[in-house]
Amino acid sequence: MMPNWSQLPEELLNLISKNLDNCFDVVHARSICRSWRSAFPFPSSLSTLSYSLPTFAKFPLVNKDLCTLKKIQIFLFRARNPAADIPEYFLGGIDQDQSNDHMELPSPLQCSVKVKFPQSDPFLVNMLDYQIIPLGFQYIMIGWDPESLANGYVGVAFLPVKKNGGDEFVVLLRYRNHLLVLRSSAMRWMKVKKTSIASCKGLVSFRGRFYVTFLNGDIYVFDPYSLEQTLLMPSEPLRSSKYLIPNGSDELFLVEKFNPFPEADVLDLSRFACRVSRLDEEAGQWVEVTDLGDRVLFIGHFGNVCCSAKELPDGCGVSGNSILFTNEPGYVTFAYKYGVHTGRVEDELNIWRFSREIRVMIVNTFPVVALRLEWQAENLALDT
Repeated sequence: MMPNWSQLPEELLNLISKNLDNCFDVVHARSICRSWRSAFPFPSSLSTLSYSLPTFAKFPLVNKDLCTLKKIQIFLFRARNPAADIPEYFLGGIDQDQSNDHMELPSPLQCSVKVKFPQSDPFLVNMLDYQIIPLGFQYIMIGWDPESLANGYVGVAFLPVKKNGGDEFVVLLRYRNHLLVLRSSAMRWMKVKKTSIASCKGLVSFRGRFYVTFLNGDIYVFDPYSLEQTLLMPSEPLRSSKYLIPNGSDELFLVEKFNPFPEADVLDLSRFACRVSRLDEEAGQWVEVTDLGDRVLFIGHFGNVCCSAKELPDGCGVSGNSILFTNEPGYVTFAYKYGVHTGRVEDELNIWRFSREIRVMIVNTFPVVALRLEWQAENLALDT
């Protein structure tokens, strides 16, 4: 005789709900029956927070149309038993399916993700078949220009602020060669007068302030109230591409990717190196680090995120104290680690370099990043 799960006492359901850490486990529990659905609140991490804002498509002209700022949770999905033709990992955000062919699915498919690759039909991925690791969140702009195909992410940062005893927010946006700011109290876009002469490359919010990188390598801190800008450069300047990676509200990392042999006749991307620094907010400076502990930094598509390697499964190809770029040319990447022996005398040891233990194939980059691992011992001997 099958048990009737709907007859479990309420106090037992409350106890179960307090011991479910994975948001997808909560969704599956809600699908059991009506009493379970009422006992298990929908996970806040899967609820899409959104704001309706004036569009900026024809800035500086005033436009009455609206766009949407969304807060999207980013996850790493690992297939427990991947098929031969399916990548092992997916990296991306989850949003509600609002397509015309959306349908309610029976359990256990109620928590499924629709995946679409180029030149293929969309298919459903059952989250019961995947190990799921949250990697933080990103903000994206939707529908800012209905006449443009490029109506997705354009580079945006969001900050809640306390002002005049109330809750407000400030949005800093990269649009073409401009930096635009919007305050919830005024609900209109204004152009920010930049101190740097270069175009904005990336921007994040961290502990109540905006941090912005520029194409010429400048890094500025923006005060959300006054928009006063303060230069925050490493003590030893380095010609490099700069990436900012927040670790929640605990730490802010700076990764500088550079060519250690700028005078070489041939540009060899596989020999590029990285320098990693952590923000010392009290001292107002970057402090170089050679050990990230158990942290893994993901840089590239879907923004830059940080997670603990303790949350990653064994054999996933990415271990602690490493950096993985998901936007490398050629759709091939390796994890960067500190102190890698390359076998070349001219290669400095005290630096972050490719670790050749595992090659990561970037199978797809939109709408999700799909990764496949290739374990190759011969990678250690490449380019020697």
